[in-house]
Amino acid sequence: MAKVVMYCTAVCPYCVAAERLLKSRGVTEIEKIRIDLDPTRQDEMMTRTGGRRTVPQIFIGDTHVGGFDDTSALDAAGELIPLLNRA
Repeated sequence: MAKVVMYCTAVCPYCVAAERLLKSRGVTEIEKIRIDLDPTRQDEMMTRTGGRRTVPQIFIGDTHVGGFDDTSALDAAGELIPLLNRA
Protein backbone atom coordinates (compact mmCIF):
# COMPACT_ATOMS: atom_id res chain seq x y z
CA MET A 1 0.00 0.00 0.00
CA ALA A 2 1.19 3.51 -0.81
CA LYS A 3 2.62 5.79 1.85
CA VAL A 4 0.05 8.32 3.07
CA VAL A 5 1.10 11.72 4.41
CA MET A 6 -1.41 14.15 5.87
CA TYR A 7 -0.72 17.73 6.88
CA CYS A 8 -3.09 18.46 9.75
CA THR A 9 -3.75 20.30 13.01
CA ALA A 10 -4.87 19.04 16.42
CA VAL A 11 -8.44 20.34 16.21
CA CYS A 12 -9.67 19.75 12.67
CA PRO A 13 -12.88 17.82 12.02
CA TYR A 14 -11.98 17.39 8.34
CA CYS A 15 -8.64 15.84 9.31
CA VAL A 16 -10.48 13.34 11.54
CA ALA A 17 -12.95 12.57 8.75
CA ALA A 18 -10.14 12.09 6.23
CA GLU A 19 -8.29 9.74 8.58
CA ARG A 20 -11.47 7.75 9.17
CA LEU A 21 -12.10 7.43 5.41
CA LEU A 22 -8.52 6.36 4.68
CA LYS A 23 -8.55 3.77 7.47
CA SER A 24 -11.87 2.40 6.21
CA ARG A 25 -10.11 1.83 2.87
CA GLY A 26 -7.33 -0.22 4.44
CA VAL A 27 -4.73 2.40 5.33
CA THR A 28 -3.06 1.33 8.55
CA GLU A 29 -0.44 4.06 8.84
CA ILE A 30 -0.71 7.78 8.14
CA GLU A 31 2.27 10.06 8.61
CA LYS A 32 0.74 13.14 10.21
CA ILE A 33 2.57 16.44 9.91
CA ARG A 34 1.17 18.85 12.49
CA ILE A 35 1.48 22.36 11.07
CA ASP A 36 0.12 23.85 14.30
CA LEU A 37 3.16 22.57 16.19
CA ASP A 38 5.75 23.67 13.63
CA PRO A 39 4.91 26.71 11.47
CA THR A 40 7.79 25.93 9.07
CA ARG A 41 5.87 22.80 8.08
CA GLN A 42 2.97 25.02 6.92
CA ASP A 43 5.36 26.74 4.51
CA GLU A 44 6.48 23.29 3.34
CA MET A 45 2.82 22.25 2.86
CA MET A 46 2.04 25.38 0.85
CA THR A 47 5.07 24.80 -1.38
CA ARG A 48 4.15 21.15 -1.99
CA THR A 49 0.48 21.91 -2.70
CA GLY A 50 0.81 24.96 -4.92
CA GLY A 51 -0.23 27.41 -2.23
CA ARG A 52 -3.02 25.65 -0.38
CA ARG A 53 -3.40 26.86 3.20
CA THR A 54 -6.15 24.62 4.58
CA VAL A 55 -5.85 21.26 6.27
CA PRO A 56 -5.93 18.42 5.72
CA GLN A 57 -3.66 18.18 2.70
CA ILE A 58 -3.20 14.56 1.76
CA PHE A 59 -0.50 12.89 -0.29
CA ILE A 60 -0.74 9.28 -1.41
CA GLY A 61 2.69 8.24 -2.58
CA ASP A 62 3.90 11.20 -4.64
CA THR A 63 0.36 12.24 -5.62
CA HIS A 64 -1.21 15.29 -3.98
CA VAL A 65 -4.83 14.30 -3.50
CA GLY A 66 -5.96 17.50 -1.76
CA GLY A 67 -8.23 17.94 1.21
CA PHE A 68 -11.03 15.87 2.66
CA ASP A 69 -13.55 16.84 -0.04
CA ASP A 70 -11.06 15.89 -2.76
CA THR A 71 -10.30 12.57 -1.07
CA SER A 72 -13.99 11.82 -0.58
CA ALA A 73 -14.73 12.64 -4.23
CA LEU A 74 -11.88 10.37 -5.33
CA ASP A 75 -13.36 7.59 -3.21
CA ALA A 76 -16.86 8.16 -4.62
CA ALA A 77 -15.43 7.93 -8.15
CA GLY A 78 -13.84 4.57 -7.28
CA GLU A 79 -10.32 5.91 -7.69
CA LEU A 80 -9.07 6.06 -4.09
CA ILE A 81 -8.42 2.35 -3.54
CA PRO A 82 -6.55 1.91 -6.86
CA LEU A 83 -4.38 4.92 -5.98
CA LEU A 84 -3.64 3.46 -2.54
CA ASN A 85 -2.69 0.12 -4.10
CA ARG A 86 -0.37 1.49 -6.80
CA ALA A 87 2.75 1.70 -4.69
